[in-house]
Amino acid sequence: MPPISPFAATRHHASARRVFLIFLRLGLTSFGGPVAHLGYFREEFVARRRWLTEDAYADLVALCQFLPGPASSQVGLALGLRQAGWGGALAAWLGFTLPSALVMALLGLGLVAGQGFMPAGVLHGLKVAAVAVVAQAVWGMARSLCRGPARLLLMVLACALALLWPGVVGQVGAMLVAALAGLGLWGRAGAMPAPPSQGGLAAGVRPHTGALLLAAFAALLVLLPLAARAWPQGWLVLADAFYRAGALVFGGGHVVLPLLQAEVVATGWVAADDFLAGYGLAQAVPGPLFTFAAFLGAAAGHGAGGWLGAAVCLVAIFVPAFLLVAGALPFWERLRHNARARAALAGVNAAVVGLLLAALYHPVWTSAIHAPADLALALAAFAALVWARVPPWLVVPLCGAAGWLLG
Repeated sequence: MPPISPFAATRHHASARRVFLIFLRLGLTSFGGPVAHLGYFREEFVARRRWLTEDAYADLVALCQFLPGPASSQVGLALGLRQAGWGGALAAWLGFTLPSALVMALLGLGLVAGQGFMPAGVLHGLKVAAVAVVAQAVWGMARSLCRGPARLLLMVLACALALLWPGVVGQVGAMLVAALAGLGLWGRAGAMPAPPSQGGLAAGVRPHTGALLLAAFAALLVLLPLAARAWPQGWLVLADAFYRAGALVFGGGHVVLPLLQAEVVATGWVAADDFLAGYGLAQAVPGPLFTFAAFLGAAAGHGAGGWLGAAVCLVAIFVPAFLLVAGALPFWERLRHNARARAALAGVNAAVVGLLLAALYHPVWTSAIHAPADLALALAAFAALVWARVPPWLVVPLCGAAGWLLG
């Protein structure tokens, strides 16, 4: 019998149009950065729509944490792929990415002026909302994935490792330690029940297709620099720089900024002040932080700025994420159905909750909670999300309005 997909909690097939509309709403309302996005996705696709189980969602998050690139966008691509095939993956990316990409491109073109685009109080309120969203994700995932003292201990240890060794070393190290612990605790035969037989990936990504996608990822990483040197067209040089940034950064989000700064500021394509202004504005828009690439591409003084530069840079920085997650999925499926791999994944799932808990403290909490009023607003937003069941798309703008009034 072929391996069962962990993404088939129930067989919810959707059209690419429906996937696009769902992710478009998320792209318009998902403030707070990649960790908060994972909270929005969990609420939308696990709790509300039941497209996949809590375990399957944690497995998918763990896979995307291991891969380079923007983890939240990779999770969205995989969900779109599962629901509506290749068209669904493209629809999920377009819906989640286009709103902030268009705003950032317009800002880069100078059609929207200055850093006063959003009042400081509103921006601070959105950061407080991110605290509540991430806390809700940690609360819900811990209740499902950290049952029992062993899993709770793994969660706490992963959190401590991530805080003591910030960055990719602490994150990947925590998951590796948790995987080894899972093998030791539950690796014996019969210790972990097999996943239920609930159908395969709707998109039908086969292993040979996955291998081709991974080979394409590696080939582009090698061939794009050669092509840019042999044919130094502005758009090709930008594509090479932004593809490399998307392919080599672990952790996504803010971690990509040093790479981008080295590519576009050190080379003189974008002034340092403009780079920092665009980075500040990127915090104020919903959707993935990687859409900062659209701002940089539009503002790039390298012979390919404007809309062409924005489009080239935006696509180039996300292409590695698509190739990696779609290429890795069929192999991840097989590993998940190995008894020892399931035991390791049980430990990794607990570690993922610990990593989210660490991110909840830093940078989400430390960048947002500075006064008793901030704490009160965060607690009110958390209560609204968890107990009053107010949707995040309503809580987030209310927090923004509250931040503006309090500011």
